[in-house]
Amino acid sequence: MRARYAVPLGITAVGAAGVAYAAGFEVRSFRLRRVTVPVLPRGMRPLRVLQVSDIHMVGGQRKKQRWLRELAGLRPDFVVNTGDNLSDPEGVPEVLDALGPLMEFPGTYVFGSNDYYAPKLRNPGRYLLEKVRGEHGLNGKNDPAIGVRRNPWEGLRDAFDAAGWVGLSNSRGRLKLNGIEIALTGLDDPHIKRDRYEEVSGGPEQDADFSLALVHAPYLRTLDAFAADGYPLILAGHTHGGQLCIPFYGALVTNCDLDTERVKGLSTHRAAGNTAYLHVSAGCGTNRYTPVRFACPPEATLLTLVERRD
Repeated sequence: MRARYAVPLGITAVGAAGVAYAAGFEVRSFRLRRVTVPVLPRGMRPLRVLQVSDIHMVGGQRKKQRWLRELAGLRPDFVVNTGDNLSDPEGVPEVLDALGPLMEFPGTYVFGSNDYYAPKLRNPGRYLLEKVRGEHGLNGKNDPAIGVRRNPWEGLRDAFDAAGWVGLSNSRGRLKLNGIEIALTGLDDPHIKRDRYEEVSGGPEQDADFSLALVHAPYLRTLDAFAADGYPLILAGHTHGGQLCIPFYGALVTNCDLDTERVKGLSTHRAAGNTAYLHVSAGCGTNRYTPVRFACPPEATLLTLVERRD
């Protein structure tokens, strides 16, 4: 009798330990990744870019708030926020408190779906089902505003803008950094079909020292458009790095049509004969209804942009 129950009890114990680790430790095991990207024109000094993404702030997340504030000690040249700051309609003040020290630096931002709409309780298994069906985001489904509470995203926008951060919702902008001019192009979130590339098409601005593209969710249609137009670097978030990964294998899903091999970190994307660097942040938060991470710790990234090798 004892042997009969030993295996299932052992499996149950291992599963329970895994859930406890994912929900109690790894989801709060914040870390900084450092990446070097050889993308700048010859003769241009290195630029240090801090990317934060997918904060998904919920009230009371004090450790996350402290960690985000401490990132200001890195003293980046500028900050890039690739969206999904909220996972609580009441979370705007805590996001702004956490990002306050970083807002002393030049910065730019795009929004994600969770900035606009409050999260809903859903079966996490739907992500695997959507992958099998080839469905991602709206894909013709009803507008998420129907039956979903809206987040007060305008408060984030107004505070970011007041700090001098450049908002890039289907628009262009510029950052001036001690004699260096960075041209910025960004899209609103493709995951909820708010992207309008035709409004920003045309490629990098030739009179700038460097051009950078931003989007929250790295859908292939947006990566193709940016790369085809000749942008050298694209920054995105959204994927959570897979969030629940299998050790020595990696992510099962990306929550968009990007392949799992590029679910996080630095890679390249090629379209129309052009190749762009792509960096996808695994982000530092989770949806409030799935507060777990496994083999995919929360992160921010310090990207050091250096001269091209060619």
